[in-house]
Amino acid sequence: MVSVSPVDAAPAATVPAAARRRPRGRPLLLLALPAVVVLAVFFVVPAARLAWLSVSEPALGFGNYTGMASDGVVVTVVLRTLGMAAVVTVLCVLCAYPYAYLMTIVGPRWRAVLTALVLLPFWTSLMARTFAWVVLLQDTGLVNGLLAAVGLGPARLLGTTAGVSVAMAQVMLPFMVLPVYSAMRGIDRRLVDAAMGLGATPFAAFLRVYLPLSLRGVAAGATLVMVLSLGFYVTPSLVGSPQQSMLAQLISVQVNQLVDFGAAGALAVTLLVVTLVLVAGVQRLTRTGGAPVGLVGGGGS
Repeated sequence: MVSVSPVDAAPAATVPAAARRRPRGRPLLLLALPAVVVLAVFFVVPAARLAWLSVSEPALGFGNYTGMASDGVVVTVVLRTLGMAAVVTVLCVLCAYPYAYLMTIVGPRWRAVLTALVLLPFWTSLMARTFAWVVLLQDTGLVNGLLAAVGLGPARLLGTTAGVSVAMAQVMLPFMVLPVYSAMRGIDRRLVDAAMGLGATPFAAFLRVYLPLSLRGVAAGATLVMVLSLGFYVTPSLVGSPQQSMLAQLISVQVNQLVDFGAAGALAVTLLVVTLVLVAGVQRLTRTGGAPVGLVGGGGS
C-alpha cells in the first residue's frame, strides 16, 4: 500500500500561487537579449547618431528642420513619397487579395505552385528585377507592344510615376500576399456557409463575414508594404527620373553630392517619424476584438 502525504493529497487549488508560479521572467529576458543587443547596435545607435547630426550640423539648433519645412522642393518630395507609397499599397492590395483568396480554395498541388510563384521574387536579385522592368517599360519594350496591340499605346512608361508604381508594386507584392493568405487560412469557412444558410447571398456573406475577418491580414500587409515603399531607393532610381525623386533619393543626394549630413539627418529623422506614426496609427485602428463588427453585439434568439 502506497502512503500519500498530506501535501501530495492536497488539491492543486490549495497550493499557494507563489509555489505554483515558475520563475520564467529571467530566462525569457535572456532569450531576448541577443535581439535587443542587435537592435541597439544596428538601429538605435545609428538612429540616435542621425538625430544628433540633424540638430548639430552645421550649428546646434533646429535650423535643418525649419529649412526643410520652408523648402518647397523637400515638401514636394515628401508628399510625392507618401503618395507613391499609398498608390503602391493600393495596387498590392487589389492584386494580392484575390490571389491570396485563390490560394485558400485550390487544392494542395496548386497551392504549392501559387506559393512558389509568390516566393520566386525572393530568390531573384532586386537589381535584376529592376533592370528587367527597365527593359519591359521602355518605348520599344514588351509592355508598350502589348498596349499598342490592344489600341492603348504606345505610352511613355519609363521615367514616369506610372512605371515606378508598377515596378514597385511587383517588388512589394509578396509582402502583401503572405500576410493576407496567413489571415485567410485561419478563417473558418463554415461561418460563411452559416451566413448563407441564414439567407444571406454569397456576396453579402463575403462582405459581412469573410472580409472583416481577413482585414487584420490586409492591415498587416499594407503596413509592411507602405513602410518599405517609403524608404525605397533602387527601383525609383532606375525606373524613374529626377522628376519623380523620392525621399531616399533626396537623402542620397544630400550625403553623396552636397555632403550635407545635417540636412540628410533631418530628412532621415522625418522619414522615421512618418513611419512610426503610420505604424502606430494602423496598430490603433486594428486594436479591436478578433470578431468582425457585424458579428459583435448582434446576438438574437
